[in-house]
Amino acid sequence: MINLKGKRALVCGGTSGIGKSTVDSLVENGAEVVVLSRSASGDNTISCDLEDLDTLRELVTKEIEENGNFHILVNNSGGPPSGPIIEAQSNDFEKAFLRHVLASHTLVQLLLEGMKSSNYGRIINIISTSVKEPIPGLGVSNTIRGAMASWSKTLSKELPPQITINNVLPGFTDTERLTELKKTLSKQKGISQEEVENAWLSTVPEGRLADPSELGQVVAFLCSSAASFIRGTSIPVDGGRTGSI
Repeated sequence: MINLKGKRALVCGGTSGIGKSTVDSLVENGAEVVVLSRSASGDNTISCDLEDLDTLRELVTKEIEENGNFHILVNNSGGPPSGPIIEAQSNDFEKAFLRHVLASHTLVQLLLEGMKSSNYGRIINIISTSVKEPIPGLGVSNTIRGAMASWSKTLSKELPPQITINNVLPGFTDTERLTELKKTLSKQKGISQEEVENAWLSTVPEGRLADPSELGQVVAFLCSSAASFIRGTSIPVDGGRTGSI
């Protein structure tokens, strides 16, 4: 049984999709969760755009000062727009790098001392299976996700033993973002959305889309003491779609 009682978690992008399922799973297993999102509102939330690093530092620092340190950080943000990489402009890469790599790095710097003093830390990055195999039509995303994985692996060598960092790599997951991608590809290819989804599923041995809750449960496990010897890994949760590399 996963027991996260007494642990505080900061979950980015926790208002929808995999982020929301992650919040639900952490709460179900006893954690206190603060959601960080542009659309966050209400108690235990921080409303902030991850591209605004100055405001991010200010609000997260204030949260820690007022309510205590975090033991868990889940870095999660919607991916860059789809499209061939050759058509991407330099600012497309810059904006995505800021939202994903630099925002995640900033949050680790802000939370690290609290994790050290608590003698417990879990950093989970929700990325993509493109870390292992680039996905056609997601040029900027493939590039940035790879950068996130490299940053994470490097950090895993520098963090103290009680603080781990790992990546969860979602495959085709039944979220609003996947629905939007399906619509985009349908228009680009001149085929139906059903045909787009069937093409995806033909590559998935499980033969279905993942439910977001399945990703949330994996994150909760990695946040627990049971996963204390898992470090610097990228774990696909994709129904067996990606290869062994």
